[in-house]
Amino acid sequence: MRFAAALLVALAVHGETNVDPAFPLLEKAFERLQQRDYDAAVEWFRRAAERSPDRADIRKNLAYTLMKTGETESARDELDRARRLDPADRHLALEYAFLCHETGKSREARLVFDSFRNDADPDVKATAARAFANIDGPLAEGIARWSMVVERDPANFSAHEELGRLAAKRSEWALAAKHLDAAWRLRSDDRALLVLLGEALAESGRGAESVAALLAASRGSEARAAEHARAMLPGRYPFVYEFRQAIALDPHNLGLRRELAYLLLEMADRTGAEAEFGAIVAAEPGDLLSAAQLGFLLLQRGEAERGRSLLERVVNAPEADDELADRVRSVLGLPKTLRKRPETPKRAVVAEAREMARRSYEAGYLRDALKYLSIAHETDPVDFSVMLGLARTRNMLHDDDEALRWFEMASYSPDPSVSGEALRAVSNLRPALKRVRTTVWTLPFFSSRWNSGFTYGQVKTEFRIGRMRPYVSMRVVGDTRGAVGGSAFPQYLSETALIPGMGIATRAHRGVMAWAEAGLAVSYLNRRDGRKRAIPDYRGGVSFSRGWGRMMGAQSPGFFFENHEDAVWVSRFNNTLLFYSQNKTGYTFSPAEDASIQLYWNANVTADAKRQYWANFADTGPGVRIHLAAMPPGMYVSVDVLRGAHLTNTDNPRRPNYFDFRAGVWYAFTR
Repeated sequence: MRFAAALLVALAVHGETNVDPAFPLLEKAFERLQQRDYDAAVEWFRRAAERSPDRADIRKNLAYTLMKTGETESARDELDRARRLDPADRHLALEYAFLCHETGKSREARLVFDSFRNDADPDVKATAARAFANIDGPLAEGIARWSMVVERDPANFSAHEELGRLAAKRSEWALAAKHLDAAWRLRSDDRALLVLLGEALAESGRGAESVAALLAASRGSEARAAEHARAMLPGRYPFVYEFRQAIALDPHNLGLRRELAYLLLEMADRTGAEAEFGAIVAAEPGDLLSAAQLGFLLLQRGEAERGRSLLERVVNAPEADDELADRVRSVLGLPKTLRKRPETPKRAVVAEAREMARRSYEAGYLRDALKYLSIAHETDPVDFSVMLGLARTRNMLHDDDEALRWFEMASYSPDPSVSGEALRAVSNLRPALKRVRTTVWTLPFFSSRWNSGFTYGQVKTEFRIGRMRPYVSMRVVGDTRGAVGGSAFPQYLSETALIPGMGIATRAHRGVMAWAEAGLAVSYLNRRDGRKRAIPDYRGGVSFSRGWGRMMGAQSPGFFFENHEDAVWVSRFNNTLLFYSQNKTGYTFSPAEDASIQLYWNANVTADAKRQYWANFADTGPGVRIHLAAMPPGMYVSVDVLRGAHLTNTDNPRRPNYFDFRAGVWYAFTR
């Protein structure tokens, strides 16, 4: 095969045809690459890179394959490793720089292009010069523009922040530090600013101030910022004065104060520790551990009344930890309570990992959450809630095969809330991963605008072959009125047809799917509008569907947003291209005995490429969706009240605006 021959030639160049340990792995990687199974190819290239870590060509092939899967950041990192292994490959360095710019690392891209602007190779020199100008020019213009804004409005947070970030990308570190510091002091709620400020201070020669900024960020509540800051701090424990500088920069950081307080206790500086614990308790009265420590210190100093008051508050707090409460009871001379099983070191590790995973998940850093959950699972392999967390995260990362495996494991949990959620997820995921599956959906509804009932439905059997899903289907589209407008010029409200067809669809990736279908529309009416009873029906398109928040069936209440975007080409409507945008935002109420209710607001737009009046309109209005306990899963009733307007009125026989009351039932299931 051609790829094998190319591989042999490549290995011969390296002089490793017979002894190269990566050869069998590369052979498998190129086989998968030729089959366009890019995920498998990535895995084999990774194994080959581990087997032969000094080969830049393996890293390059891995990077190019990652780009085919859409993992541009991972591809960038592999190109970086490759260029470090082969510094003489200038074209490789330029490719890395272009990918840096594409993935938001403009500063690194600018530095690489700058280093090649005087290269001996005229092509490399010209490419680097153009790319450098394309990056540096907008940065310089942005700095000048935002500098004028800051001059006019010194209290403009956004201007300081943007100016600081642009200056950092241009390596103007003193300017970056000045404006990032100003932005932080105007709005000290984004600790990612502290990380960038720490870097800017370090690069501009202000090392002590840099440590203070990074220390404050590393003890903050933002998991990603804390992780980045810890990686940039010196490899030693911070000094007391560095803690104090960090607190001066971030006075509301209670975690920072708490750590300083315990450090001062270890150093026997009780006065300093008492001051820090006092500041914590004043800012956060619910911090019982700090309240207890302050109470102990006050008792030791002879302030019995204040100390006992704090300690009694800890004992009487219902949320007090058993171990802490018993320590306080011992000091107060009270009997201990019945204790739960003490926290073991293993449980402490699991608790910390789960907390870090929760913070990462809530901040949207799913791969970080996966890392922390994996640590928790390795520490306690029988924690079913951790298994459920791994399943959710894998599902959010679109790794459905792995997600299903973890959901199945979590379904054995003795906790009904964990096993119940896992079983529901298994029932939802398993059909989607079957080799052959049949999906049925139907949507009958009434529309007051047309004073007619409509029905849409489909039965589809699809076959899972790699990333593609060929299928056969039967669609039905109809209405109760048939024709309107008289016998001479009848107008039909729907296609009034059964449409058998065959098609192919891609697997959904991050909510995006493409499909194409060929069929035959057979009308169940003897139509009088001149159309044949049976006509070819070709259609295809791209769709995007995504939901955020508490969707229908969620186990807790909250806000949600749904977005559905479709571009569909249909042959039977004069070969037109139709665009649909359907949006709902609202609130999902708490389920009660498997009943769910959503109140929402609609915002819909329909358009077509030929600007026909019937296909260009927008409507908006309130709606409600209800799923009752007596209904099967996948069924709900919806009622919408909409106000709409046609976006073009050429040849429109009706009013440009309309009201529409719609009530219908959606039902879908998969086998």
